[in-house]
Amino acid sequence: MDNAGYTSLGRQSGLLREMQLVANNIANISTNGFRKEGLVFAEYVHAMDGSDPSLSMAHANVRATNMAQGPMTQTTNPFDLAIEGPGFFLVETPNGNRLTRAGNFTPNSEGELVTADGYRVLDIGSAPVFVPPDASSIAIASDGTVSTGGRPLAQIGVFEPANPAKFIRAGSTMFEAEGDLNPVSNAQILQGFLEDSNVNPVLEIARMIEVQHAYELGQKLLDQEDDRIRSVMQTLSR
Repeated sequence: MDNAGYTSLGRQSGLLREMQLVANNIANISTNGFRKEGLVFAEYVHAMDGSDPSLSMAHANVRATNMAQGPMTQTTNPFDLAIEGPGFFLVETPNGNRLTRAGNFTPNSEGELVTADGYRVLDIGSAPVFVPPDASSIAIASDGTVSTGGRPLAQIGVFEPANPAKFIRAGSTMFEAEGDLNPVSNAQILQGFLEDSNVNPVLEIARMIEVQHAYELGQKLLDQEDDRIRSVMQTLSR
């Protein structure tokens, strides 16, 4: 395969990855706390020998997460929580602590506040949040303080990574932060609300059409290049 073929193939590979991310975004339109993903395209330019022009190759392996806040939906569940502003809830998983914006929590049989997957929600001191089973009503203040009958029980923590560069996706709505976490003071917790996905379905479908069209054009170019090479080989073999 010549340079033109490798260049086109690299572009096609990046477009295929972007199509997969766009499809995943569309599939998670209704996932609470989901953050849309995109792909960062880069160009690698290599100087050729002599008077030959330089070779440009497309490279698209970096996934970028859109951290814009999604819309809020009010619910009737007192354990549904949403963060208005920056930061994430901290939850305990078998693979270590993770950050999430998905606040559809509920008490488990032991009275611990857990996620939909059963992971324990942690307070500002990274300890599990306990809710007494006999509590008649639960109030959660904007700073995360959980109380019943005016008696404080715990304070749900809101954190953000100290090093945003080492912040990676670890699931549909989970993120892993390498290094320290910093408490967030300028965020508010809303009780009885859930944050929706920040995916705009109209924009994602439009982007999917654009990527598909670009991929088809690239495939057409590869087919034409293949036909050209076959024609040259047939001519030389006569």
